[in-house]
Amino acid sequence: VQLQASGGGLAQAGGSLRLSCAASGRTFSGYAVAWFRQVPGKEREFVSAITWSGGTTHYADSVKGRSTISRDNAKNTVYLRVSSLKPEDTAVYYCAAKVGVIYTNYTLYSYWGQGTQVTVSS
Repeated sequence: VQLQASGGGLAQAGGSLRLSCAASGRTFSGYAVAWFRQVPGKEREFVSAITWSGGTTHYADSVKGRSTISRDNAKNTVYLRVSSLKPEDTAVYYCAAKVGVIYTNYTLYSYWGQGTQVTVSS
């Protein structure tokens, strides 16, 4: 599975962004997808994840209540909308996929997109 993350950019605090993760190469069937983010010098941080069916989602406390993860399996795409953006949301956001259930541990994901930069100005 090849993943392509997009939708990052420059946003003002309080605004919102919608990130997209498009899959190609093989069917997305059965894959859970997660978003992680990373700033220089820090470990990759879990943001959100969704199961193949979309029936289960999980959010990090840092984005809970102001983020929504969703997927359109017909389009092989997963979306992450983050609202009420904060400067501390600034990071490179990566999408990742794995077969089966979702985990918050990034080492358990097999496939990764290239990352998209999100910069939030105050």
